[in-house]
Amino acid sequence: MSVVSTDEGVRWTRYVAVGDSFTEGLWDSPDGAAPADPSAPLRGWADVLAARLSARRVAAGDEPLEYANLAIRGRLLRPILTEQVPAALGLKPDLVSLIGGGNDILRPAADVDRLARDLESAVVRLREAGVDVLLGTGVDTVDSGLLRATRARVATYNTHIWSIAHRHGAHVLDLWGMRSLRDWRMWAEDRIHLTTDGHARVAQAALVALGLPPDEERWDDPLAPQPPTPRLDRLRGDARWAREHVYPWATRRLRGRSSGDTRAPKRPAPAPVTTDAG
Repeated sequence: MSVVSTDEGVRWTRYVAVGDSFTEGLWDSPDGAAPADPSAPLRGWADVLAARLSARRVAAGDEPLEYANLAIRGRLLRPILTEQVPAALGLKPDLVSLIGGGNDILRPAADVDRLARDLESAVVRLREAGVDVLLGTGVDTVDSGLLRATRARVATYNTHIWSIAHRHGAHVLDLWGMRSLRDWRMWAEDRIHLTTDGHARVAQAALVALGLPPDEERWDDPLAPQPPTPRLDRLRGDARWAREHVYPWATRRLRGRSSGDTRAPKRPAPAPVTTDAG
């Protein structure tokens, strides 16, 4: 791939990421291998973005970027807005990524308009504090089988996100528009979270969303096509996915529990990013 010039300066000094499992980094690990243990250390696109921003600051002769990540898997939008956003503001950032609502939209009764109103209130609060905000759209689920049922809700929410961004001068990470994410090789076995390559590409999309050049000009190129999967293999894969991932998720939901109930933020305090995230 061709490397894009990164002479563009990075003005932000402290970045705080808030959200759910997408921003926590499931299933990317520091060594680049998807962890079998859910408690293993995670990296993810926000960590990679922070490393890229920090490296550009250092190359320009500035201090490394300070970075905190308050995201916790399983979080609905309201806890993100009422718990993580105030905590982020307390850390005095000049850049916050605020991406959430996906777990709400998985529920058929989700009120997307209410989600958007709540999100906008948080964006206003951040912008009034002088913070630059990076929002993110949902991914297009047209190729996603069971998750295709959420497509209309995701599209409506995305439209709200773009409107909110225009009204308040926020940036938007356009996941819906990423061609590479239409390939299932970018997704982990649970079909909801990204692989290491998926997270790396999203980090490049985030650079572009922030008005910076990507590290590689072909960052969103689709992968080379694969032969079609035989129908029987697809059916077996769908059955395994339902057994190993859908059933546990549905069971937790019926019990009013979340995969992140006992978890704390992985990086709760801002610290300089001095190593490359890969």
